[in-house]
Amino acid sequence: MPAPLHQLTEGFLKSWGMILVSEIGDKTFFIAAIMAMKHPRATVFAGAISALAVMTALSAALGWAAPNLISKRYTQFAAIALFFFFGARSLYDAYKSSGGDSDELEEVEKEIQEKEAKQGKEDKKEHGNSLARMAKALLSPIFVEAFVLTFLAEWGDRSQIATIGLAASIDIMGVTLGGILGHSICTGAAVLGGRQLATHIQERTVLLVGGLLFIAFGIHAALTLDSA
Repeated sequence: MPAPLHQLTEGFLKSWGMILVSEIGDKTFFIAAIMAMKHPRATVFAGAISALAVMTALSAALGWAAPNLISKRYTQFAAIALFFFFGARSLYDAYKSSGGDSDELEEVEKEIQEKEAKQGKEDKKEHGNSLARMAKALLSPIFVEAFVLTFLAEWGDRSQIATIGLAASIDIMGVTLGGILGHSICTGAAVLGGRQLATHIQERTVLLVGGLLFIAFGIHAALTLDSA
């Protein structure tokens, strides 16, 4: 396999696997699952995956740009440190976890209820505003809500930081495509039956698998450091 294609494939598979194990049962997963119970699934999916695709592209771009601003070797060391840090933290959280359902479900439900209550008050204020009505006619408020909630929840999340780390050391296109596909699978599962799926997946299991995968990425990045 030619070197560029090998790098693209490696970036794709690493990013895809990392997203799958870190996003199932995450905050963005529950946002899509809960909103899809009340609103059209296609609209919720479109809003959520748009936000995640934008975030993935931005994160990959940051990772790609980092070696141009800082020595590539230093960025690789930083990426290795991040992988080990997130791996250790996930394993520690798995150890401390009670083994039950995630507390994030209740947190997200409360956040969405507050958001929709606030939106209802704003809708009454904007009832006589023709410009506001025209904007809502052009862009679905459900799409906007799913996009904004998902984007804010993903900002600073470990999957975002890990995406930056991956793009700093391997092919940016592979990382971006793999991340978007991984998010598409997770978000699709969430809108189709995320609440039921979450009840069958223990938070401890997700944290354990995710922690081991992050550590595996760190070891692989450390072993291939000299050849990069």
